Amino acid sequence: MKPTTPPSAENYDYQKSCDYIKSKVRSIPDWPIKGVIFRDITTLLQDPLAHREISTIFYNRYVNKNIDKIVGIDARGFLFGSVLAYKLDVGFIPIRKKGKLPYKTISESYTLEYGQETIEIHEDAFTRGERVVIIDDLMATGGTIGAAVNLVEKLGGDIIECAFVVELPDLKGQEKLGNRKAFSIIEFEGE
Repeated sequence: MKPTTPPSAENYDYQKSCDYIKSKVRSIPDWPIKGVIFRDITTLLQDPLAHREISTIFYNRYVNKNIDKIVGIDARGFLFGSVLAYKLDVGFIPIRKKGKLPYKTISESYTLEYGQETIEIHEDAFTRGERVVIIDDLMATGGTIGAAVNLVEKLGGDIIECAFVVELPDLKGQEKLGNRKAFSIIEFEGE
């Protein structure tokens, strides 16, 4: 029988949760281009226990950090960020691809493994000095998170940490974060 609530702090096995989450990520070789191993997190969303474990790990990490807003990056960052914002009882701010937000925005362009992209945030997304965690599903080369950090900082957000379900450390994405803190639940190295 599957548990219906996240484990309590006294019986929680963090490493076991991480191992379970990692076992549920589907790896697809040569997609979207030859030589790339795509880490498909949709399998984590299909598995209620994996999704619950991810939510529990993020919640336990940020519950006592006095966070004001969670910023989620389009689109898979919304899936984890909105759940965390709800559990922490704080606002959720979307960073979207260009042209998807209806009000006045600021934008930032960056280079991807497969081309160039621009993301935007509403210019009134939060008040200067608010404590922010930025969440996305995966950090690879760091282009997306680097652009998101620039947007949040342009609006005066105080970035407490950048959080990811998956990190590919061989692609050196953390270099784009400078001295900002990053947290990843799981990593895939050398693959």
